[in-house]
Amino acid sequence: MSYTALARKWRPRRFDELTGQEHVLQALSNALETNRVHHAFLFTGTRGVGKTTIARILAKCLNCETGMGPAPCGTCATCREIDEGRFVDLIEVDAASRTKVDDTRELLDNVQYAPTRGRYKVYLIDEVHMLSTHSFNALLKTLEEPPPHVKFLLATTDPQKLPVTVLSRCLQFNLKRLSVSMIADRMKVILNAENIPFEPAAVRLIAEAADGSMRDGLSLLDQLLAFGGGKVAESEARAMLATVDRKQVFQLARLLGTSDPAELMRFAQSLDEWAPDYGDVLDALSTLLVRVALMQTLPTYEGDELHPPEQLAELAGALSPEDVQLCYQTAILGRRDLAWAPDPRTGFEMTLLRMAAFRLASGPGAASGGPVASSGPTDAKAPRRASSAAVTASSSAQGEAPAVAPSRSSPGVVLDLSQWQEAIAGLELGGAARQLAANCAYAGREGGLLRLTLDPAQSLLKTASLVDKLSQALSRALGETVRVEIELSQAPVETPARAEQRAADAELDEARRSLESDATIRGFKEKFGASLKTDSVKPH
Repeated sequence: MSYTALARKWRPRRFDELTGQEHVLQALSNALETNRVHHAFLFTGTRGVGKTTIARILAKCLNCETGMGPAPCGTCATCREIDEGRFVDLIEVDAASRTKVDDTRELLDNVQYAPTRGRYKVYLIDEVHMLSTHSFNALLKTLEEPPPHVKFLLATTDPQKLPVTVLSRCLQFNLKRLSVSMIADRMKVILNAENIPFEPAAVRLIAEAADGSMRDGLSLLDQLLAFGGGKVAESEARAMLATVDRKQVFQLARLLGTSDPAELMRFAQSLDEWAPDYGDVLDALSTLLVRVALMQTLPTYEGDELHPPEQLAELAGALSPEDVQLCYQTAILGRRDLAWAPDPRTGFEMTLLRMAAFRLASGPGAASGGPVASSGPTDAKAPRRASSAAVTASSSAQGEAPAVAPSRSSPGVVLDLSQWQEAIAGLELGGAARQLAANCAYAGREGGLLRLTLDPAQSLLKTASLVDKLSQALSRALGETVRVEIELSQAPVETPARAEQRAADAELDEARRSLESDATIRGFKEKFGASLKTDSVKPH
């Protein structure tokens, strides 16, 4: 006997055998149960998601000898003939090969006649968007007012090409692309029924390559069985799909965590002997980094067939959450820019170098070997930047996130609250909470209670949520739980915000004086009567 492809052999014959598309099945089932079946249906969606299959099952539901309903028996003569494609009252038309208006008129000549055997005469027109304009015009009148014994089932992958006059006469159902897990689960059921051993990772790779199409997935599975000599193994699947081995992708991610660009580039260059698709390598690396981020964020995450939890846990410990996000963003941007690179390998290597460069720029070497911020007299923000850099260097040297302020557990580092401007520079604060801290002045401490005074002009910043955020940030910095109490000062207080504003004003005055004394500007004033608009002067 000849071999039957898996996509044909395992084509669903009942609604309950379909994978996904619950929104369509529920509507059709309710219509059949209440006998409110429209005369024209339009099924749209990408290839291989079940458009024609649903239409054939609906034809069985309408003509089953046991009665019309959402669950055809599948054993009567009508059901068997529809499954075998020889039911006389189911007229299947491939619109791609019958686009002429004469073909459509010939087809519609028999619409007026009653069905030969079934309850309804069903016209199933596949790829209906391929019909010509004249064919659509010939179809319109019949589609709008068909005889009571006729049902039209239309299927298309491109509904935008259909005239609105046709769309308005049909009930339209848009079939969704199937998820990777849906396709993989269905293939596992088929492989178990066929008694074919398989590796879950291989099934997952095929399901991902199917790109949302069940038929494409089963066709790839057939191809893998032929390629692997009847085996469904991960190594054969990767060889057939020309994808890089996941061990190599894991090694790339592991080397990113070691901050060793030389070793990273040596390994990247060794991939060239496999002639990989570097776009696919970056896609696989991005997917791995997403799983690592899930592992870091969700303690209960257990990975999947392609990403074992023990490997994810190793990478989650080697890479900080910030580095994972940075590398992911760099990978997807590098994937986008591959087409503009001199060649794919160069673009791939540059993407890895960019990841390593950004990670090194935020590591310990940046604090010790990077440029030192200027501390000139006119730079009012220099103390804050210097304090932040010192905190970053201290945290990075211990392998922690760079935004954490010194704590009691850090030997030799003490947070001096009396120097309030420097103390708040390294706190984990942002937005309105940092504005609140900058507009406060330190008033004293009583055990676990910190007293602050707030500039009366900024009283709107004193909210319960912002005070709580400031308390938590100070508790983390001090290494103990403290509570913050903020009172409005009866008189203006010297706050970091006021100090910065005063320094900025002084810098602006100095810039204006410098321009007033400039010889060139004085010359313009004397010769042309020019005047200097001091309001437009801004310091560098």
